[in-house]
Amino acid sequence: MRKPERKTQHATERRSQETERAQSVLIRLREARPRRAMNGVPASPRILGNPMNFRALFHSVLLPALAGAGFLVAQNAPPTTMPWKDPSYDKDRPESHAIPRPDPGEGPNSWPLWMKHHENRKRWVAEQDVDLLMVGDSIVFGWSRIGKPVWDEYFGKSSAVNIGSSGDRICHMLWHFQNGGLDGMKKHNPKVVVVMMGTNNRGEPEKKGADTAYGVLALLKEIHAKLPESKILLLAIFPRGDKPEDAGRLRNQEINAILQTYADGKTVHWLDIGPSFLNADGTLKRDLMPDALHPNLEGYRVWAEAMKPALEKLMGGK
Repeated sequence: MRKPERKTQHATERRSQETERAQSVLIRLREARPRRAMNGVPASPRILGNPMNFRALFHSVLLPALAGAGFLVAQNAPPTTMPWKDPSYDKDRPESHAIPRPDPGEGPNSWPLWMKHHENRKRWVAEQDVDLLMVGDSIVFGWSRIGKPVWDEYFGKSSAVNIGSSGDRICHMLWHFQNGGLDGMKKHNPKVVVVMMGTNNRGEPEKKGADTAYGVLALLKEIHAKLPESKILLLAIFPRGDKPEDAGRLRNQEINAILQTYADGKTVHWLDIGPSFLNADGTLKRDLMPDALHPNLEGYRVWAEAMKPALEKLMGGK
């Protein structure tokens, strides 16, 4: 039993030596900062009396010392696997448990209307080769209502389909996905799938957006598993409420902070156009979002313009 102990002791001592070495180099760097100018001429940084080459010092001494001390991860370490690449997720969590509408309190006609919309969306994506797919709640659904003129102007010439569903939470879109919602595109994956959803979830305050973000992750997993060739443009949830301190606005910011970590810049791309809807003081532009939640016609135009460069790049395959 003593040999492993000596081996551990030697490793600890070696790590301590490397730490001391790194600290020594850092001290030398601090001492090498340019001295105050004399007669308007700045003094040259020096180490041990010689002119300092910061680049050479960093690569030859500081970088190996920090790595040996455990402060740096090896440069050639493989990248962390993105969580949406694994199609499995906890389907029993409230935020990722697929259920259909209606919700309690909704009218008796909600079920047949929602199911009709479910079947329509399945048909829309199956009757053509879709190149651009929009996924979301009422904000995305609005492209087919008040935003329709802008949709026709920007996306009318492409094979674009909007499967946004007014009032839906993430659990409802998951049910749509799991019940054939994306199956019609298996032979021809869209070039781009735009996703913005979560403002209807809000989540539990103590979870600081982590629950809703997990639901969005479930959406990404479903999309990537069923449409593996598609690129995903993940949009930050739009700001809501008049003021920066609005509870809904703060919750969406918490969710967005997590959502952006899902982007790898290859399959999932992140885009935050929320600032386009805010004044310089952080208040919401009511001339673009009259109800402090949904864009009006001009708001959809601002959205289309802000999203245009990213879509052109992704649709073009560049």
